[in-house]
Amino acid sequence: MSAEPRRVENQLTDKGYVPVYTTAIVEQPWDSYTEQDHATWSTLFTRQREILKGRACAEFIDNQERFGMAAGQIPRFAEINALLAKTTGWQLIGVEGLLPELDFFEHLANRRFPVTWWIRRPDQIDYIAEPDMFHDLFGHVPLLLNPIFADYMAAYGRGGVKAHGVSAEALVNLTRLYWYTVEFGLIRQHGELRIYGSGIVSSKGESIHCLESAAPNRIGFDIKRIMRTRYRIDTFQKTYFVIDSFEQLMEATRPDFVPIYAELAAQPAYPAGAVLDTDKVFQRGSGEGWATDADA
Repeated sequence: MSAEPRRVENQLTDKGYVPVYTTAIVEQPWDSYTEQDHATWSTLFTRQREILKGRACAEFIDNQERFGMAAGQIPRFAEINALLAKTTGWQLIGVEGLLPELDFFEHLANRRFPVTWWIRRPDQIDYIAEPDMFHDLFGHVPLLLNPIFADYMAAYGRGGVKAHGVSAEALVNLTRLYWYTVEFGLIRQHGELRIYGSGIVSSKGESIHCLESAAPNRIGFDIKRIMRTRYRIDTFQKTYFVIDSFEQLMEATRPDFVPIYAELAAQPAYPAGAVLDTDKVFQRGSGEGWATDADA
């Protein structure tokens, strides 16, 4: 465990941001957070909680409150872990930045969720190129108190370890599943669409765009469809997939994915904005403002 945690960020080059990976596990240096760090957390927390009223799923808001997350100061990982351990058996581990894929999968498989120890700078309030503590802690951690979602995350980690030994294409398929569920997923609750994806709940603009804009598609969850669908990493999503319940996610991870990977290997990927005749369409997007360059 690193004694002096570093702030490891993506590097901006003439070709855009290049990810920089680190494997170090660190203690949260809570006493070293500055007044500015706490103020940044407060600004982001206050803004997002207001925006998420009537937009985030009930479990997200309820669990944030169970953790005692508030605007006053950055939460302590140790206090979060005390409740997580006795509720779903998860724990937070401090990291310096992005982890290599296999390391990330192994942590999830063992119910360890990596949380970046540092928070974005004031000039990054509206956009940061990689996950920081606000994204990880505010966005991801609340749903780890939900037993079903917690099991889904562990199952995903085990699946990632397995896919890592199958092929690069299998990893692409699995990454798309994570992207369209854990990061950018929507859920139906009481007949309305709500947000559960961490990439949405930690983003001011996307929290509004995903539910209220006419531009994106909103399509029913289908695991093979998702595994074939490209996505956007630099703009709002062109398509959001909607689950009926967290139980649906858990059921989707029960089958062995290896035959699915083999089936999909011979099939082309769908563009991020595609709508198929077989889709359950909640909304066919207008496409207004969509980027025209290549999807990831």
